Amino acid sequence: MTAGGLAGTTVDLSLYPIDTLKTRLQASSGFAASGGFSGIYKGVGSAVVGSAPGAALFFVTYEGTKSYLNKTWRSTRGRDEYLRDSAIHMAAASIGEVAACAVRVPTEVVKQRAQASQHPSSLAAFRYILSLRESNGFGAMWSQLYRGWAITIFREVPFTIIQFPLWEAMKKWQCRRRHTVEATATESAIFGCVSGGVAAAVTTPLDVLKTRMMLSTERVSLGSLSKTIWRVEGSRAFLGGIIPRIGWISAGGAIFLGSYQWASNTLSSVV
Repeated sequence: MTAGGLAGTTVDLSLYPIDTLKTRLQASSGFAASGGFSGIYKGVGSAVVGSAPGAALFFVTYEGTKSYLNKTWRSTRGRDEYLRDSAIHMAAASIGEVAACAVRVPTEVVKQRAQASQHPSSLAAFRYILSLRESNGFGAMWSQLYRGWAITIFREVPFTIIQFPLWEAMKKWQCRRRHTVEATATESAIFGCVSGGVAAAVTTPLDVLKTRMMLSTERVSLGSLSKTIWRVEGSRAFLGGIIPRIGWISAGGAIFLGSYQWASNTLSSVV
């Protein structure tokens, strides 16, 4: 949990400006209208508050599920062993992402509305959402706070089942090659960069839909939103922000999984 929290905070703060530019490129109002290159740290308060608990919740769920499945699923050899390990990593990562979304979705909603200049800061965005309880009731407030819950999971699960099995497979390959038990932090960072970049590119259309849905102040279905984007802006809109997204997540994967591996190896040697 400590390793995951440290890794998540490190990534979110160090690469925040790139995340802001990506959000603005994906916004329906356009890059310039959303703030352009100014105020690239808008909404950073939300990231500071939510990154550590979100990342910690993911990793404690991921490692716990992976450990449980490794004990309960029958061990195999050869190609079947690779398929078994991949299935375990996919299942553990998917469950971890669903758990982390309990923290991640409200954090993202508040953060992205500040990034897109809908509010002057993440605190202002959060206060606005909370004020809906008095004017429109608890349900309206909750709906705004968790706007885009389904599409976030719909984005995170495919992303994770690409990134984590690939990352784990590369680490396992390296450990076998060097006859070691654990990969080093540097090796983990390199593999995290590669796996993150691949997963980011593949899931960019889902990320665009998630951003548009979170920035919308009114409830909108995934199907109607997709049709509107396709009809009004064309297919290229679904690749909005792909370059900063790949760059951000590749670098983030290196820092996140490198920091996690370093903290995990350090804590293991101490305990």
